[in-house]
Amino acid sequence: MRSTRRTVPWAAALLAALAGLLLTPSVPGTPAHAAPTGFRVQDGRLLEASGNDFVMRGVNHAHTWYADRLDSLDHIKAKGANTVRVVLSSGDRWTRNDTADVANVVTQCKRNRLICVLEVHDTTGYGEQSGAVTLSRAADYWIEVRDALVGQEDHVVVNIGNEPHGNTGYSRWTDDTKAAIQKLRAAGFDHTLMVDAPNWGQDWAFTMRDNAASVFAADPDANTVFSIHMYGVFDTAAEVSDYLNRFVTAKLPVVVGEFGHDHSDGNPDEDAVLSVTRQLGIGYLGWSWSGNGGGVEYLDMVENFDPERTTSWGKRLFDGPDGIAATSEEAAVYRSGPGEDTTAPTVPGAPAASAVTSSSVTLTWGAAGDAVGVTGYDVVRVAGGQETVLASASGTTATVSGLAADTSYTFAVYARDAAGNRSARSATVTVTTASGAAAGSCAVAYRVAGEWPGGFQGEVVVRNTGSTAVDGWTLRWTFPASQRITSLWGGTVTQSGAEVSVAAVPYTATIPPSGSVALGFTGTRPGTNSSPAVFLLNGAECSAT
Repeated sequence: MRSTRRTVPWAAALLAALAGLLLTPSVPGTPAHAAPTGFRVQDGRLLEASGNDFVMRGVNHAHTWYADRLDSLDHIKAKGANTVRVVLSSGDRWTRNDTADVANVVTQCKRNRLICVLEVHDTTGYGEQSGAVTLSRAADYWIEVRDALVGQEDHVVVNIGNEPHGNTGYSRWTDDTKAAIQKLRAAGFDHTLMVDAPNWGQDWAFTMRDNAASVFAADPDANTVFSIHMYGVFDTAAEVSDYLNRFVTAKLPVVVGEFGHDHSDGNPDEDAVLSVTRQLGIGYLGWSWSGNGGGVEYLDMVENFDPERTTSWGKRLFDGPDGIAATSEEAAVYRSGPGEDTTAPTVPGAPAASAVTSSSVTLTWGAAGDAVGVTGYDVVRVAGGQETVLASASGTTATVSGLAADTSYTFAVYARDAAGNRSARSATVTVTTASGAAAGSCAVAYRVAGEWPGGFQGEVVVRNTGSTAVDGWTLRWTFPASQRITSLWGGTVTQSGAEVSVAAVPYTATIPPSGSVALGFTGTRPGTNSSPAVFLLNGAECSAT
């Protein structure tokens, strides 16, 4: 999705259709290929490994720009969705989602009993959008993070690249898509693959519609689903119905991978999208949960990621006629009877401590395994034969705060799964917190110089309030809201979790009495962007200004 989309008059598109640009009426029988290990396509339908006919009912979530908002998956599930389409980045245009992050996303989808459609957003508008990358590059990214996806074929659909061509050079879509599919199959991907249409996803030139059969035939596993994005091009019920019915008639699998109730390029007929997809048994994924910017904030389903503040669009999609609440059915892979999963996760790795301060410590441990999926971890303090839970985490790291200075603590970790089974306790680690910081002869001013959805620019000014020069320094602080620095000038930065350490560079190393140095940086942020509370200069606490 982007903030504006170019369209052509529907009359021109209709003439093209009448000129004979039609889908092949049927697809030959499925060619011989390896038996699918998860989702599969059969006779134009998406089936689970169990043979259950699966119809997606869900939403898009902008994870790559709001990496700290994975709790949104809980809220999306609570509103009845059975699927979530998760925005990822290959690192070419936005901050890369690495293998560990992708694995965590999959874990959270499974914990919330959601099917996970993962998409690379960096391909958006290739040929027209500056910086956009090719489908081949997107395929390379999937290969790079393959370790997070192997074995997840019954929980994950791989959407190769979002809206992979704009309105320039889109005739290459067919060959580019075939090549990307074959590259992934050659790399050992057994997942159902999803491919987006060109023309910013809306296929007004019917490139995907008229070449879908040949693209499907190019997949040696015959396991590809087509995704159309319905915005201003699809502003009448006739257009929605005609497009989707052509795929159904040809027995080619299709979903509405994105759509909204309004858009800058026209007013899509969301009622028709919901009605027609229900009639045809076709999946849909609305755009998007929260965090939209650039003038399309009206596409947020909830305000500021708050599930209690549902917008009119969210109410329509979740609770209106043919909406998610009325039509969604949970995936069969999650519908085992109560008590059937009695196997506990394996034991997590021993925690390791880092970023130890007078009041907090960051712990990291090796992941546990589980037959269905680990849903979270509990960090406990072990003292005198008693255990106290101090933190819970969805991933394999947690920061424990509120500790006393100069005190010894022993920590261990348990893993949990969706059925409530708990692992045996991990090995322990003993940590002694630092002494309380003394007051220093320094003052720090921190401010946000500018911000945008998912990012911001910050400034830190360090002033020497003492009577002697500071010659060489390290400044430390802790971000309170999962912010991460992506670039910094005026020093050399390292960051571990929320803990930031900046060392002086030669031109900022000396701070004379009453003098100051300024640091600037850019970073990523969640919906909130709270300021750090404590700054330590060479271990001494600075006053705030």
